[in-house]
Amino acid sequence: MLLWIGGLLIVGAATWGGFEYSKQLDMRPKQIRQLKNALQILEAEIAYSQTPLHEAFSIIANQVPKPTSILFDNIARELSVCGVSLQEAWIQSMRKHAEHTALGSNEMEILLQFGRTLGQHDLNQQKKHLLLALSHLERELEEARTAQEKYSKMAKMLGFLCGLFVLLLFI
Repeated sequence: MLLWIGGLLIVGAATWGGFEYSKQLDMRPKQIRQLKNALQILEAEIAYSQTPLHEAFSIIANQVPKPTSILFDNIARELSVCGVSLQEAWIQSMRKHAEHTALGSNEMEILLQFGRTLGQHDLNQQKKHLLLALSHLERELEEARTAQEKYSKMAKMLGFLCGLFVLLLFI
């Protein structure tokens, strides 16, 4: 009896691990789309409304879903602290945000590079940097979709099968 309970726990834990990995694969394209949407809102706020950046970040935080809203809310809060530059606020918020997302290192690097240019140039140059970041994110979105299609189901099955394999080793 105890052997069966242990076996079920092993298979359950391995299956759960596969499902968690699959969930990360499924969340990545969604979060990249949210980031693209947020950057498009930022572009509109900068170019057309000429909203100050700390207000634009608050507006974005209210318009996009979590976890992307948390990033822009953190940036707005960091900017409200005296003596914190925009680049410092962006980098600190990105590092905090990285722990709570399914984003890959490529997306984080794109956002960090974009953050280094934010507020450094005139309106036309800033729009060019925004468009560049958006095009890079579009490329990453396609790669994330491909990975999701290829590996999501496989991760679930592999988790279950690994659990069965370990169970068979112990029996």
